[in-house]
Amino acid sequence: MLGIIGGTGLYSVDWLSVTETRPIKTPFGHPSADLSFGKLGNTELVFLPRHGADHKILPSEVNYRANIWALKSVGVKRTISFSATGSLKEEIKPGEFALPDQYFDFVKDGRPKSFFGDGLVAHISTAEPVCANLREQIYQSGNKLGLRIHDQKAYGCVDGPRLGTRAESFFLRGAAGCDLVGMTNIPEVFLAREAQMCYATVAIPTDYDCWMDDPEQHVTIPQLLMRYAESLESATDLLRYVIENHDHSQACACQSGLSDALMFDSDEVTGTKREMLDILLK
Repeated sequence: MLGIIGGTGLYSVDWLSVTETRPIKTPFGHPSADLSFGKLGNTELVFLPRHGADHKILPSEVNYRANIWALKSVGVKRTISFSATGSLKEEIKPGEFALPDQYFDFVKDGRPKSFFGDGLVAHISTAEPVCANLREQIYQSGNKLGLRIHDQKAYGCVDGPRLGTRAESFFLRGAAGCDLVGMTNIPEVFLAREAQMCYATVAIPTDYDCWMDDPEQHVTIPQLLMRYAESLESATDLLRYVIENHDHSQACACQSGLSDALMFDSDEVTGTKREMLDILLK
C-alpha cells in the first residue's frame, strides 16, 4: 500500500476516488486528519494532509508520530510526501521540483523525533535517510513527463512558523551545504525509517528564501501560496505517473531498518509499548 502525505495546498487528490475515510487511534494521539483510502489501478492508496484538512496545524504542531504510525498501522509500506520549500540555489528555480536525499536537522522546537524512549532504546541508521528506489522512480517519472526535476538535494529543516532570517539562509546554503529549506520533513523522514517504511519527498520550491540581494526575491506567504498552487497540477500528474508505472508492493531494505537497531529484547515488551512496537516491526 502506498501512502501520500499532502503538504501546504494539497489537501486532497482530485483523481483519487475515495472509498473510505477512517479515523485512526494511535498510541501518540490523533493524526492530522482522518485517513482517506482509495485505489488507482492495482495500487491501494492512503492520503493524509499533513497540516489537516483545513490547514490549521503549524509545522511544530503536527503530530508526526501519530501520522507515520497511523499510515504504517493500516499497511502502508511506501510513502511519498509533498512539501513546499525555499530554494537555496539559483539553479533550482521556483516552480520546479526537487528530490532530497539528505537532511540537515536545524529544528530546535522540541517536536518529538523518535518512537523510542521510555525504556525502549533504538538507534536507526540515517546515513541514507531517503529510499533510493522510490526517489529514483519519482525522478525517472518526472523526466518522462518533461518536468524540470532536480535530484539528490539536501533539505535543511527549520522550526517555523516564521520565515527565516538572511543569516540563517546563508548558514544553511553555506556551512550546512543545503539546497532546500523547509519546516516539516523532520522528523517525518526519520520516523518513516523507524517505521520501516520507504519514504521520499517531492519538494516544490516556491521562492529563493531570503539569501538573494534583491528584496523582491525574498519569500512572502502570498508568493509562496501562489507559486505552490501553480505547481500542484504538475505535482499530482507526477504522482499519478509514479503510481501507474511502478510496482509499490516490492520489498526494500528500508523495510528492515530496525533489524540491527534495537537494543532491547522485543519479546519482553508489553502493554501499549507492545502495540506500538508490533506496528513498527510488521
